[in-house]
Amino acid sequence: MTVLLIPGLLCDRVVWEPAIDALGGQAAVADLSTQSDIRDMARDCLARHDGPLRVAGHSMGARVAMEMAHQAPDRIERLALLDTGIHPLKEGEPEKRAEIVRFANENGMAALAERWLPGMIHRKDLPQVWDMLRAMVLRMNPALHARQIAALVGRPDASSYLADVTCPVLLVVGRQDQWSPVSQHEDMKVLMPQAQLEVVENAGHFAPVEQPEAVAALLKAFLE
Repeated sequence: MTVLLIPGLLCDRVVWEPAIDALGGQAAVADLSTQSDIRDMARDCLARHDGPLRVAGHSMGARVAMEMAHQAPDRIERLALLDTGIHPLKEGEPEKRAEIVRFANENGMAALAERWLPGMIHRKDLPQVWDMLRAMVLRMNPALHARQIAALVGRPDASSYLADVTCPVLLVVGRQDQWSPVSQHEDMKVLMPQAQLEVVENAGHFAPVEQPEAVAALLKAFLE
């Protein structure tokens, strides 16, 4: 059995390091750097990691995790979904996403980090988290950003199949997550009555690093 942790948009293993430590280092981190479709990301994760899987996904990574459970329900033993949603495209979203892709192409990743991160982080009192996430964004590039935005714009409607998920599910969300609010996770729980919903206080969209001990403890208890 493999524990697989799936990062979100512009994210890498740094978001999962507290959870990896809590799990004794026994976890793999998915690579979503080359694909431009959620379905392909899910297929690649399933192909790269054999056998039964216990999967946790954050933000976009949780959409990939849901798609994995849709594609291979027999292989997913447990599913943890953090700071995410299942809503389809909103009116005007493709245009807004296209604009931010142009912004990154024209201004670079440092400018994108300064524009994107403030709405994602609630804890203004943690400069080390801000510095860590800025450095993470700077490890990415505009082409990767464009691919991942394309994947989000073309995302499948997970609400159409989430009720078919029968494995144990953990939903985790920061209380102050403005991007993927608590209400979205409550909507997901309606479709998955077996799901356990945990709201993490004093955390925004990056709950895994804004409240690392609390989130890591939840994941350890659930994934082990």
